[in-house]
Amino acid sequence: MKDIDELAKRALELKNKGIPEKEIATELHLSTQTVQWLLSRGFEKKVSAPKDVRIGWRSIGVYPYRISKLAEIFSDIILEEMNSRNFSIDSIVGIAINGIPIATFIAEELDSELIIYRPSPTDKEGTFSSNYASVAGKNVVIVDDVVSTGETMSKAIRDIKKNGGTPVLAVCIVNKQISDEIDGVVLRSLIRTRLIE
Repeated sequence: MKDIDELAKRALELKNKGIPEKEIATELHLSTQTVQWLLSRGFEKKVSAPKDVRIGWRSIGVYPYRISKLAEIFSDIILEEMNSRNFSIDSIVGIAINGIPIATFIAEELDSELIIYRPSPTDKEGTFSSNYASVAGKNVVIVDDVVSTGETMSKAIRDIKKNGGTPVLAVCIVNKQISDEIDGVVLRSLIRTRLIE
């Protein structure tokens, strides 16, 4: 129970700083539903905890060398997909915040452009950083760390298409979904989680 109490405390700290629940979920690598439960658990004892798995990859993230090794694995997966499905890529899209360092190393490994995407916490269109490559007219691979509900990846796919790009593949460290695709885009992960009841 100590871990749940610590998660609830951290979620409440972030909420008190004015951070929206969706961003808290992203920061804690949990679903929005789990964050809502953590924030209300002291008030609604009747509500049972949603089934979720918290993902942490700090052992990799604190050292750029380790992120570069992760990028080598992703690059190999991307090349495998390019060969088997016969497509090319122009750019790598890193989803803020945790997809950016991985995407940076993948772009370097594959000698591709780097695009930075920041999703909106609401259903509004996200933004592409003007300091990096543009998405228009490009075949892109989307990179994030964890796919929980698929909402962030789905928004990225929507916004890439809306801005004239073509998402050809999505990759992540951990996929918490059952599906191997999001909105028609193939999703490849290094690890898939499953709840067994």
